[in-house]
Amino acid sequence: MGHLTVAQNIFIGREPTRGGGVVLDERELNAKTSALFGELHLDLDPRAKVGDLAVAQHQMIEIAKALSFNSSVLIMDEPTAALTDTEIDELFRIIRQLRDRGVGIVHISHRLEELKQISDRVTVMRDGHYIDTVATADAPIDRIISMMVGRTIYEAAPEVPKQSEEVVLEVRGLNRGRRVRDVSFELRRGEILGFAGLVGAGRTEVARAVFGADRPDTGEILVHGQRVRIGSPSDAVHHGIGYLSEDRKRYGLALAMDVETNVVLASLRRFLGILGTVRTRDTHNVGVSQVQHLSIKTPSLAQKARNLSGGNQQKVVIAKWLTADTEVLIFDEPTRGIDVGAKSEIYHLLNDLAAEGKAIVMISSELPEILRMSHRIIVMCEGRITGELTAAEATQERIMTLATQRDQAA
Repeated sequence: MGHLTVAQNIFIGREPTRGGGVVLDERELNAKTSALFGELHLDLDPRAKVGDLAVAQHQMIEIAKALSFNSSVLIMDEPTAALTDTEIDELFRIIRQLRDRGVGIVHISHRLEELKQISDRVTVMRDGHYIDTVATADAPIDRIISMMVGRTIYEAAPEVPKQSEEVVLEVRGLNRGRRVRDVSFELRRGEILGFAGLVGAGRTEVARAVFGADRPDTGEILVHGQRVRIGSPSDAVHHGIGYLSEDRKRYGLALAMDVETNVVLASLRRFLGILGTVRTRDTHNVGVSQVQHLSIKTPSLAQKARNLSGGNQQKVVIAKWLTADTEVLIFDEPTRGIDVGAKSEIYHLLNDLAAEGKAIVMISSELPEILRMSHRIIVMCEGRITGELTAAEATQERIMTLATQRDQAA
């Protein structure tokens, strides 16, 4: 809690008191905190307000708090995510000190070089399943990566047409806090550009910033070589950019509305008459056309979107952006929550859209999906682009190596 002191945060609910338990004993509280810091060789003032301290110091305070309970096991989940190299070195010093004192430590991290530095054993999990535990000294990083990615391969990708050299969308120096850091890329007509990376890499944040759902701190967005200002999703749609969120039910659909309404929702103004009434004949014709074009399985256009399967809901979102005449489509986890058969349909649909000249960004956490669908692949880690691969260059191992590669400039 930022408004409390360091000592108050560490011993909250367990503060020493005097006067029959009525008055907080600040002197004793600060003394106990100083003694704890002395054991850890931490140079922190127990009286400092936590809100005035750096992120790395917050991390040290959390560790001290856990140890104040005389913990014998300490679980650290991505403890270095917001730390500099110097701060990480200090954290590792404390971890080694605790290990030598007999404290058992579980260190969860996607930074493989850290695991090599700090761990005695490495346990790998994939898709919620335990894979194996190996001695760190006996496990080179490429072996750990192989365990992480597995060997699952989807059906072979169909031949994809050669994309145009025409750049439709260009992003330059995009920044938003620590989640998006100096991101630049180009997207060409007819191209499927894959964005790979681990959870928290910043891929969705990039998409939301480009679409105007979140306002970037700095950066430029160019459409057909012309710099544009995108301050809101409506600006993005005006410039031909559509975004299919990873949470389609929350952000992509009006679940209580029918298929026809959802299809025209992003471009409803086009269907308004002189007096502001909706030209229902036109909306019906567009709905029929999109249902046929995308093979949406629905009893009728009057069916509520919530009653469709996951794959058909995704198609309705696609239909919405096609009706809005967008030429850049950003797909965020396009097959999440969709069965295997529907996945194949979505894959063929993406390829068809690319063949029609749409420029597509596809964000996916499934490496086989990224490999199957992408002309080029951009890999992100901790808000930065750590590499770019052509379809011919890309393998699961190379992508995972880049996805766990901490940028030295960070």
